[in-house]
Amino acid sequence: MNSEERIQQLAAFPRNDPNPVLEFAADGTLTYANDAARHLAISLGQDAVASILPPETGAIVVQCLATGRNKTNMQSTVQHHTLAWSFIPINQSKTVHCYASDITERLNLEAQLRHSVKMEAVGQLAAGVAHDFNNILTIIQGHSALLLQSGGLPPQHEKSIHQISAAAVRAGKLINQLLMFSRKQVMQPRNANLNDIISNLSPMLQGLVGEHVTFQFFPSADLPPLYVDLGMMEQVLVNLVLNARDAMPRGGRLTLCTSQQTLDPVASVLNPEARPGRFVCLSVADTGSGMDSTTLSHLFEPFFTTKETGKGTGLGLATVYGIMKQHEGWISVDSHVGSGTTFTLFLPNSGQAVEAGSPQAPVAAPSDARAAQLNMARGDETILVVEDEPALRDLVVNILEYCGYRIYQAQTGPDAVAVWEKHRSEIKLLLTDMVMPGGMSGRQLAERLQEDTPHLRVIYTSGYSPGMAGKDIALLEGFNFLAKPYPPSRLAQVVRESLDGKAPTAPARK
Repeated sequence: MNSEERIQQLAAFPRNDPNPVLEFAADGTLTYANDAARHLAISLGQDAVASILPPETGAIVVQCLATGRNKTNMQSTVQHHTLAWSFIPINQSKTVHCYASDITERLNLEAQLRHSVKMEAVGQLAAGVAHDFNNILTIIQGHSALLLQSGGLPPQHEKSIHQISAAAVRAGKLINQLLMFSRKQVMQPRNANLNDIISNLSPMLQGLVGEHVTFQFFPSADLPPLYVDLGMMEQVLVNLVLNARDAMPRGGRLTLCTSQQTLDPVASVLNPEARPGRFVCLSVADTGSGMDSTTLSHLFEPFFTTKETGKGTGLGLATVYGIMKQHEGWISVDSHVGSGTTFTLFLPNSGQAVEAGSPQAPVAAPSDARAAQLNMARGDETILVVEDEPALRDLVVNILEYCGYRIYQAQTGPDAVAVWEKHRSEIKLLLTDMVMPGGMSGRQLAERLQEDTPHLRVIYTSGYSPGMAGKDIALLEGFNFLAKPYPPSRLAQVVRESLDGKAPTAPARK
């Protein structure tokens, strides 16, 4: 191969490189740009390659040649795209070679991945906080109810206790939203059509937005069914509509659209939370104030809000995020300041059903608290209560003893086994927390005791949901699960129903 052929061969490398390659003279003048560089400039709406160069390019070229050092990983922004630049000095020819790439997509994916990891961590924190608060709220609700049922209180004291009880119930609802965000809430899914859900809720949604906002719904024909918790889906719609309304204080237009989308592996890779497959989509678009990038980066975090103090808890969109994740779906958000916002929800159709849980026990309304306490179900059987929180264990024991039951108590699973060995012939029911210290969970304890007495009745209780405390529990239908916080009447009712065989207990694992 002669010299001319060798030169042509070497020249083919930058010419055919799929990435932008440039060369600069010693004074910073652009002397060469390959086709990839020109195509990049055109894709960014520029006619010349020089238009997309970093503004300090000339100074960088001079510096590289003067020092003999590379200048790498420089970034510039053109038309909302981030470009990365590397400058390499070639001292023999007194030129600087430059290599560029559009890293916008990579940076977006990295940001989304960091956001996903952050949200997962916040979700675990929220679930832990919810567990501890539910224990505390159970104690507050329980002792408030016991005081109310005692009678003979001065009216002002009775009113104060009612206020305490009502506040505890409201706090319980707040914690319930945290559990939804952390995807630890129990679901009651069934097949449903998204168009039907929205149509049934539309009159209420129109009332929420008010007359100053035009409400529109465009349903897609032949929408495949979803496998969803109807109550949770309604909560998603209400929260998104309220959020859109607040973004349009002077009025505007709110548009809901349903559709079907099939994502291939290439499309799904653009979002770390996405995956290939067929999905039912709901877009909620408003013409409101829009959001900047900083707000978008915190949008679904619990207690983050841009509203005035006292006008929002910051849990609305966090709840939406948790519900979508629990349904194995995800959300994309497109928003620009002054141009409105569009939330797009992706949900798998019923062919990709999510796991079902058992319904959570309803909490008695504050206004019915006293009447409920005065009519608590009673009995005389012997119950083993296992709870690691001393104050809560004392409360449960007091309530059940008030109802006439004989009680043995233990703090951990191993302690409960020791009590069982002495009194197994007497004990008819095990009431146990699901997550306890001591190396034995409530599930494991129940299995151990049911080895001796297969028909032993078991009630599980937890400040978590069954899904948080164990997947095997969450998948069992019809078992006795008492969610914290609960009023004394609910505890008495579940105990009586379990002993009477009206609600089957979770069977031991075979």
